[in-house]
Parts: sequence; structure tokens; C-alpha cells
Amino acid sequence: MPFPTTLPAPSLGDPVVGRLSEALQGHREAFEQHFGASVGVRTFFSPGRVNLFGGHLDYNGGPVLPTAIDRGTFVAIRAREDGQVRMGSRFAEAQGHFRTSELPVSPRGEWFDYPLGVLLALVRLDDSAPAKIAGGFDVLFGGNLPVGAGLSSSASICVGMTFALDSIFGLELDPVQRVEAALDAERGFVGVKCGIMDPYAVGFARPKHVLWLDCKDETFEHLPMDFERLSIGVADTGIQRLLARGEFNRRVTECAAAFDALRVHAPEARVLRDINRTVLAEHGHELDADLLRRATHVVEEVERTFVAREALLSGDLSTLGRCMSETHASLRDRYDCSCEELDVLVEAATVEGGALGARLTGAGFGGCAVMLIAAGDEQRVSDAVVTAYERRYGRRPPIAFFQGDEGPREVR
Repeated sequence: MPFPTTLPAPSLGDPVVGRLSEALQGHREAFEQHFGASVGVRTFFSPGRVNLFGGHLDYNGGPVLPTAIDRGTFVAIRAREDGQVRMGSRFAEAQGHFRTSELPVSPRGEWFDYPLGVLLALVRLDDSAPAKIAGGFDVLFGGNLPVGAGLSSSASICVGMTFALDSIFGLELDPVQRVEAALDAERGFVGVKCGIMDPYAVGFARPKHVLWLDCKDETFEHLPMDFERLSIGVADTGIQRLLARGEFNRRVTECAAAFDALRVHAPEARVLRDINRTVLAEHGHELDADLLRRATHVVEEVERTFVAREALLSGDLSTLGRCMSETHASLRDRYDCSCEELDVLVEAATVEGGALGARLTGAGFGGCAVMLIAAGDEQRVSDAVVTAYERRYGRRPPIAFFQGDEGPREVR
């Protein structure tokens, strides 16, 4: 049955009212409207993320610097005993309804493919999981994170689903296993050729820190971010993108082709991240024009991300902002994953608003721009961005400011 009171999709401009526990109490009441009495229901929160540095490096084995944000996915879930699985969303009429003994083997082209993929991944991950989950469950999703905006709503729902199932069924997963299950859902079931950054950024979040993640060996560390001096702003173009189709997967394929052509000149290389400037300068002519531009972006972005790391640790805000803006220019000109609306946001933030730096975040092709702003300048930058965007497109872009989040958790 469809959800009785389907809500509009969340917007970045929606006000956050009250504490998270109060918002999840409302979500629990919505669960009761949809599935019946709320006895035994548990509620969970899973954040979204914004990527600051390392654009399109994760699936190329490079370093990235994301941070979680305090907008995310709400999960209300209750175990059953009759082998049924029912999945509902407050933002969609379609509902997933399955039996644990006959789970689908292919996606249905609906929103619930993501949590369904998590369920299938967990069943494969642990021999004991099928017996523990056999009774089934009811789950309702909601939240305050925009979908298709470059804030990783897909990783948010997948990690949140993994965390919730682990908690209610006692699967005893470690954090890496939870991240791997979420990643398997997106890659193996839904079919997004994504890297590891998004589920790691969500699953290993820490307040007031960014995550330094090396996507080649999957090592990571938390780096402090000085929010006394810095603020992270996010502005939404309102242009949605479909990650599982088209241009994103094409970029993954193009980078793989560039690596295959160049690796013969760098036998030690395991991923495109390992190709250095010298190899590219000497053998880039062997690539067609598009592949050369993709590879050039990756090689230079790896170097730029290491520079950004040192600037962050040393408190060099000028260099940090410059690296962010240079990344956007490269993603626009060499990776062809920006759009006019994103470019307008970035230019307005930096040129007219005086932001330290700005760039598209996530995969691009629409979605959001992230802005690095000196603390205290939020209103000035926001006013400049809204004015320029409204003058060009006749609508005001939603803008919000963040300082990180503590990651997926149960909220009682």
C-alpha cells in the first residue's frame, strides 16, 4: 500500500526545527500510521556527506577529503515473525514487499533497490544472517537530506539500512563490514560504478573533522577542521542527476581506458592515481582527446588534494580555498561534469561573495556546490549567491551551513 501522507522531497532550504530526537519521534509516528502500532519500533539516523577535495578520485584510487553533514536519512524499523519484508518511504508512493525466502535477484528500478541491495549483501556476507533475518521486518525511510543533489543520499540510506539491520538482528558487524555491505548494494545490485568514498564518509564520520581516505589501500584518518575560522556552505542548483546512468558511469569507463593505455609505461601502477606527470607528459599523445583530459584531471587532482591536506593541517586557508576553486575549474574543463548552474553558483560565491573557494560536490552534472567560507562571512556569501542565481534563473537556490556530524546511530 502507498504511504498515506506522501511528503514533498526534502530541500536543502528546509528549516531544521528542534532536536534530532524530536524529528525522529515524528518519523516514528509516521511509521505507526503506515504499518500499525509502533510497539518495538527503533529509530536510526544516517548522515549525508559533502566532499571537499579529491573530485572523482575515489574510483581512481586517489585520496579524498569528505565530511559528514547533519542532514540525513531517518530509519524506523521493527522486526516481524512471518517472513515478510515491507519497505516504505515518506517521499514515494511505491513500496517494496518481499518474502525473506524469495528475495529478488535483480533491481526493480525503484527507490527501494538501495535498501533491498543492502539486505541481499548482508545475507551473502554472513552465513548466520539468513536465519537471523528470516522473520522479516517493516521499515520506513524519511529524513531531511535532498535526493540527487550530490550529498550522497544513496550512501546515507544504504549505511543507515545496514546499521539498523545490524542493530535489530544482532548481526555483530564491524564498521568496515557495514560499509562494505552498503557499497555492495550500490555497486553490485543497483549498478552504480562508484568508489568507496561515500559509505566511508558516512560510516566513519566524526564531528568537526574531515576524513582523509586513501581509496587505493582503504586507509583513513580523521583530520581536525578549525570551525572557529571556517564554515562549510552548500548551495543546491535544484538540478537532479541520476548517478546509476549515463555520464557518471561513462567517466568511470573512460578513466579505466586511460589507465589501461598508460599502465604499460608504469608497470608498478595499480590504478590511475599511480600515473605521474612524467608518464602522462611523455605518453599522453597515445590517448584520444577526451581520455587525455580525464587523465590530466586525475593526475593533477591527486597532487592538489595532497596540497589541500597540508594547507588544512597548517591552517593556510588561502591555499585551501585556492585548491577548492582549482578543482572546480578542472572538473568543469577537463572532466566535463559541471553545468551552467553550478558554474554560476561557484563564480558568485568566490568572485562576488568573497568565499575562500568553491566547487561542485559529488559527481556533478547538477546537484550542489560546496563553499569554503571564513567564519562570519556566511551571510555575505549567501546573499551574493542568491542574488546572482535569482537574477539568472528567477529562483533562489537553497543554502545551508554545516560543521560535520557524528555518523550513523540509533536515536532513542
